[in-house]
Amino acid sequence: MAISGVRAGGAGALALICTAQFVLQLDFSIVNVALPAMLRDLQLPAAQLQWIATGYALTFGSLLLVGGRLADLVGRRFLFGAGLLLFAVASVACGLAHSATMLIVSRMVQGAAGAAVAPAALSQLTTMYEEGPERNRALGVWQAMTAAGAMAGIIVGGLLTQYLGWRSIFLINPPLVAAMLVLTPRLLKRDTGSRDVHIDLPGAALLTGALGALIFGLSNGEQYGFGSRLTIAALGAAVLLAIGFVVVERAVTEPMLPRGILSAPVRGAAIGAMLLMGAIIAAYVYFVSLYLQNVQGFSAATTGLALVPSTVMVVVTSTFVTRRMLAWIGMQPVLLVGLTSLAIGQIWLMQIGSGGGYPAVVLPGLLLSAFGMGLALPTASIAITSGVAPQNQGIAGALFVTSQQVGGAVGLAVLATVAAARTEHAHGSLESGYGLSFTVAAGLAFVAVAIVALRFNARTGAKINA
Repeated sequence: MAISGVRAGGAGALALICTAQFVLQLDFSIVNVALPAMLRDLQLPAAQLQWIATGYALTFGSLLLVGGRLADLVGRRFLFGAGLLLFAVASVACGLAHSATMLIVSRMVQGAAGAAVAPAALSQLTTMYEEGPERNRALGVWQAMTAAGAMAGIIVGGLLTQYLGWRSIFLINPPLVAAMLVLTPRLLKRDTGSRDVHIDLPGAALLTGALGALIFGLSNGEQYGFGSRLTIAALGAAVLLAIGFVVVERAVTEPMLPRGILSAPVRGAAIGAMLLMGAIIAAYVYFVSLYLQNVQGFSAATTGLALVPSTVMVVVTSTFVTRRMLAWIGMQPVLLVGLTSLAIGQIWLMQIGSGGGYPAVVLPGLLLSAFGMGLALPTASIAITSGVAPQNQGIAGALFVTSQQVGGAVGLAVLATVAAARTEHAHGSLESGYGLSFTVAAGLAFVAVAIVALRFNARTGAKINA
């Protein structure tokens, strides 16, 4: 792989990569607050409303691994820029949409563009820094911006929708992207891709179809029930396509996922933990937001402000605390501490089932969960991308992001169903349903603790120099 320079832009390059990740995550959550305004303005059928949010997640999650492989093949800087350009065009189409169909299709294109940008950005970062202290710091900042973007979307979406209208949440993207495109050739190192990388087209098609069918089936199940014919068909298709993918991958000489990528126990454990963390993170933010608005009577804007302390905690922990703890005790202990803190945070949030308020129950639970996320997410990203050859960094980065996105889709759908069933059984008690969702989430966190405890070996638990 031809690469000019070791660190083309230094801090500037890192800032550019993290800004792109911030914008991608912002667009996941920014639409949620604006959905009622879109419903009124475009006179959308209620059944189509969900797909404004789900359409983005569907294409983003299902195309990430393909995007990661393309980054290795055609070059990370090229795919990063091309993805950003497509994202800006799709954002304009969203902002100018005059029908539900146009808005949903444009959101799906946005998600596809994001699936090109995210793995290209992460692999750009991991190849910009050698394994060790500098990469650990950079990954900590990158993960902090991921969390900040997701949380900021709730606040920014509410403010923009209230004062400038819902179209503004999409039309703010093109100026930001234009600035990033101007800076990209100046700050990011130029790479020409690798001649050793090939895309297994049948495997890519089967994997994309399996992930897309899974996300679609879960989203449809959450809305219409897991007993509906469409949900069952989609989930059945996901299973069949996944089996087909495994069969094809075993037969080809150059599989979509290089065999060595998943063979390392540490990487497999980190991916498993990431899937479970994705489920917990997506669900607990969702249920805390619902609890504050539906039970405590918070407004959308006040709810966003109530989540600010957890955002600050994630950013501070990821940026300043994690790398020091990695140098002190090593990857495995840091992951265990982070996952345990996440579990304790979910246990604390269980108290809302008995009517706990924000200061005594919600805030401590948010802070404990956020501290755990700030430790565990950067450490998992280090474990997944460490020891990977340069020509496979794109697919390694995509594995990290995909595991988080798929885990979030599965977790939110399952826990939302669990909460709804408990609420119905408890004669409409929302607190009871939300409380059970946190109980299940705590159990998932302890499963992740067990995976990390059993699958990390002594060598990977060694200290990392700061």
